Amino acid sequence: MFMQVFYSSLAEKDQRRYAAVESLKLGRGGVSYICKVLGISKGTVLQGRKELAGHPGIVPIPAYRQRREGGGRKKNG
Repeated sequence: MFMQVFYSSLAEKDQRRYAAVESLKLGRGGVSYICKVLGISKGTVLQGRKELAGHPGIVPIPAYRQRREGGGRKKNG
């Protein structure tokens, strides 16, 4: 319960990274467990792991932004 409350209080980028850290602490089966507990997709956790590892294919998001430029829902109109 505390994990879900804390997770929901974080910004989107921090949520991915928190989920990744928790899954790494658990070891084998950690990704599946965290996905069930937090109600998120496996891709979210794996994306967070890539961000933490400084994966070369990941373009870092500046600290003052939540998403990359042009990301998110598009406006109608």
